Amino acid sequence: MCRQFICFVLVLGMVAGLANGRPVKINFQQAGGEVPEGYLPDYGEIFGERDDGWNYGWDRDIQGDARNRGSANAIDERYDTLIHLEKGAPAVWEIELPNGSYELFLVWGDPDYTDQGNTFDIEGVILEDPDGQVGDGFDFDEFNVTVVVSDGRLTIQPAEGSSNSKIMFLEILSGVELVKAYNPMPADGTFHEDTWANLSWSAGDNAVSHDVYLGDNFDAVNEGAEGTFIDNQAATFIVAGFPGFAYPDGLIPGTTYYWRIDEVNDAEPNSPWIGDVWSFVIPPKTAYLPDPADTAESIDLNAKLNWTQGFGAKLHTVYFGDNFDDVDNDAGGFPQGAATYDPGSLELAKTYYWRVDEFDALDTYKGNIWSFTTQGAVGSSEPAKGAVDVTQTPVLTWVPGVFADSHEVYFGTDADAVKNADTSSPEYKGSGNLGSESYDAGSLEWNTTYYWRIDEANNANADSPWTGPLWSFTTANFLAVDDFESYNDLDPADPASNRIFNVWLDGFDNPALNGSVVGNATPPFAEQTIVHGGLQSMPMSYNNAVGKSEATLTLTSNRDWTVNGVNTLTIWFRGDAANAAENLYVVLNGTAVVTNDNPDAALATAWTEWTIDLQAFGVNLANVDTITLGLGNRSNPVAGGAGMMYYDDIRLSAP
Repeated sequence: MCRQFICFVLVLGMVAGLANGRPVKINFQQAGGEVPEGYLPDYGEIFGERDDGWNYGWDRDIQGDARNRGSANAIDERYDTLIHLEKGAPAVWEIELPNGSYELFLVWGDPDYTDQGNTFDIEGVILEDPDGQVGDGFDFDEFNVTVVVSDGRLTIQPAEGSSNSKIMFLEILSGVELVKAYNPMPADGTFHEDTWANLSWSAGDNAVSHDVYLGDNFDAVNEGAEGTFIDNQAATFIVAGFPGFAYPDGLIPGTTYYWRIDEVNDAEPNSPWIGDVWSFVIPPKTAYLPDPADTAESIDLNAKLNWTQGFGAKLHTVYFGDNFDDVDNDAGGFPQGAATYDPGSLELAKTYYWRVDEFDALDTYKGNIWSFTTQGAVGSSEPAKGAVDVTQTPVLTWVPGVFADSHEVYFGTDADAVKNADTSSPEYKGSGNLGSESYDAGSLEWNTTYYWRIDEANNANADSPWTGPLWSFTTANFLAVDDFESYNDLDPADPASNRIFNVWLDGFDNPALNGSVVGNATPPFAEQTIVHGGLQSMPMSYNNAVGKSEATLTLTSNRDWTVNGVNTLTIWFRGDAANAAENLYVVLNGTAVVTNDNPDAALATAWTEWTIDLQAFGVNLANVDTITLGLGNRSNPVAGGAGMMYYDDIRLSAP
């Protein structure tokens, strides 16, 4: 059991959850066993009324699938009990709740076995088992997740990929009233295959009427610009694209439409409640959604080509080859009815181009040129193709092609110049032998798009060199202090190990002076569910019984906080309503402290931006060596409470 798990259990006992004004925590167990304090038991009974007026239970009786293990591996009784969800047909559990947004904490697993794959569906949110059927004789999978209940019941069930799943306990930490419109139909971001639509939604809890906005420009709808307001109405649907309604001439293929519903109640001082901007797409008349995806890499040599047919298309004509211009200019192909094409056996490490023209019984619509590269070619670019907010000092890496014994590097800011460059061009940056698959791009401009290409070479092969695909990335318009994306769970003996708690130093080794512990209980140690940007954030538990809790990062780069005129430090944080209220602070160079002006900041249930004028620190900003994030009163520590915080996207920005 890792050091992170010990503190996690201490903090967990201090977290109290609220839903509908009352605590609701469920422990799944056999009847007759001791019920953990503060929890309601679930014995596997069919849905019905339970203690304290709650209604919850299963879609069938599964009391025979409950277990109380009596295991030495259990940290407390909650980690010793469970119910199987997949002994026979998958079982579904529900609890009756008012419609709203809820934050949940769930634990799945078994103190004695690792034969479960705990992947499940909570109100359409899929949570995947982070480690599968592995462990040291026990396996606990812990999740924090926010879900929306729209039908009066919170529903939990196994999802595709689940195997022998087992639920241990559930805590509903908080519930938020739904005041905005929600549940749009068509669903946000989906294709709608018709030229008219019946747009519907679920009303916010306090709504009496609804202001409807619709248009084909996101900014216009977002701002409620002239021409986008359709009506104020009592009904929760609107027709568009039909005579007598909005867009009477029909919705246009190939167009993205945006819509927004503001909830209105003149008797409420907070009205109107401005809605989110949703969208749907009328498919184009050209073919779309190619498979393989455009510019895809490492494609199988026996791949078949597929696509989604254009709006109203009846026949498809496919053009295929290894030369862009030939495919672009080709004509006179043979139409076919199926939206699939077999190009035959493909060559290793080769780029192919293809086009699909659509015919709808009246007109032919020329398709876009798509491309893909087969297995064996150079690939796996880092930064990833199209990446944004990339550091200004990147080291570019790639995986070599199967035929290569050297690489030619091309790099610059002009896409065409890099695409067409040869070894005599200024974009050519040199070559390297097999085993040196990296290029240090140096110090780059902020907020600039760069293009790069790797050609593989082998003088013993007549086909050499093999021209690589054109990749791009865009540098950030800020200086990243830490975005928490680089941390991993590798064993410390591995040279590539970069565990978050070995970089952000906490109070684990000195708990008498520092009550913080960085990292999750078990891998992944960096948080991958509650994040602000990217894929990871930093979880930090605090216990201010010792007066303060803090974690410190020693900077190894980006120590000059004056470059490009930066003047603002930004930190995104999130707490929990059940946290103890403690002051948040940040320290530079171990001495310069700035405290957040909101004494209840640790109770924030949504990601919150904290911006700090760098001059407030009063230190030499050209040489910052450490940054510390903490809770409490650093200059005069006093005993306080406990909780859990999350931090993300620490960065410096210019005016």
